Amino acid sequence: MAWEVFDVEKQFAFYGAYHRNSINFLIHTIIAWPVFFSFLLLTAFTPALGLLPFPPGTFPFQEYMILNLSFVVAVVYAFVYIMLDKKAGTLAGALCLLCWVGSNALAQSLGFSLAWKVVLVSELIFVTPAVIGHGVFEKRTAAVLDNLIEVFVMEQFFVVLEVLQNFFGYEPYPGFQKAVQARVQANIKEWTVKKQEKSA
Repeated sequence: MAWEVFDVEKQFAFYGAYHRNSINFLIHTIIAWPVFFSFLLLTAFTPALGLLPFPPGTFPFQEYMILNLSFVVAVVYAFVYIMLDKKAGTLAGALCLLCWVGSNALAQSLGFSLAWKVVLVSELIFVTPAVIGHGVFEKRTAAVLDNLIEVFVMEQFFVVLEVLQNFFGYEPYPGFQKAVQARVQANIKEWTVKKQEKSA
């Protein structure tokens, strides 16, 4: 069902099952937000509907708060993240909006003819270690083959949530981590059985 997208326990367990290896997780922690930023950089060149309807000088860097496709993407992502968990989601949503402003600022500085080349090179730089992380360290293909939403929407939020858990002991609710680990083990067991059946 559609509302299962906002089931943070289920979604985080799915992510965790593909990122058990510490090196693979570190790789994704480093690249998740730059990949999102580079996508917003391209969408920053879409037609602008205008600026935020506030007097000049209301916000720092207000000239880069352009209402274009990058704004729509950032707001949609922020909404999804807040629906998943209000505290971690608010932090991730704020990062989305910072990426929106930053991408518009960089777009104006670079211009399209240079920006798309920067995006292309950065994607190659980021995607290559991700493939290596899954193939060499995780020994499991990326989740893109099983869940497009998790790869293109959820990863940035899960990186934030994982960092909050590891460094601050944060949980969306008591028992969250234990419940997630149980789901991760079940996911891995199911994957192992299917892998053995295919190789039999």
